[in-house]
Amino acid sequence: MDESTAALALAIGLRVKQERHARGWTLDRLAEAAGVSRRMLINVEQGSANPSVGTLLRISDALGVGLHALVEPPQAKPVKVTRSGDGAILWSGEHGGRGVLVAGTQPPDVVELWDWTLQPGDRHVSEAHMAGTKELLQVHNGTIAVVVAGQSFTLDAGDALAFGGDVPHSYTNESMLPARFSLSVFEPGVGTIARSETR
Repeated sequence: MDESTAALALAIGLRVKQERHARGWTLDRLAEAAGVSRRMLINVEQGSANPSVGTLLRISDALGVGLHALVEPPQAKPVKVTRSGDGAILWSGEHGGRGVLVAGTQPPDVVELWDWTLQPGDRHVSEAHMAGTKELLQVHNGTIAVVVAGQSFTLDAGDALAFGGDVPHSYTNESMLPARFSLSVFEPGVGTIARSETR
């Protein structure tokens, strides 16, 4: 891991641990609720793992905090500015692409804003998110192929796509030029199950 990735991993680990302790949960309870191994959870909390976006989503959903809450500390301010280059890089592609979480809202109805770059040959595969999740995507530069539940769509600069994120989906750059797109993810009711279990 490079320095910025290591710093982010440590921050995420600390936040996961704080949220778990606030609920009085053991490692085993959170691992079971999130559907991840105890070893992976230990590695995440220690900041020694670079978990996938899918793993982080399962952990944040189990804790009921939303993914955005894991990558930055809680804030009392109603307005949060993320300066260019300050987003959380949560995915790196084989060919240099990046998935950067630049903004998000608090639960229960979480909205995330992502800035994605896919270099030629980069592919990001996403497992199905929680039921009711919706995604909105707009391509700014280049061309990408989006596969949603086995159906493929080719999108050029200016094209947009809306789809249910609660099915497997992927984003691929099959062209010879870099591609960049914005992605908004809406996850309704994040943490409602986790909160009801802690009462």
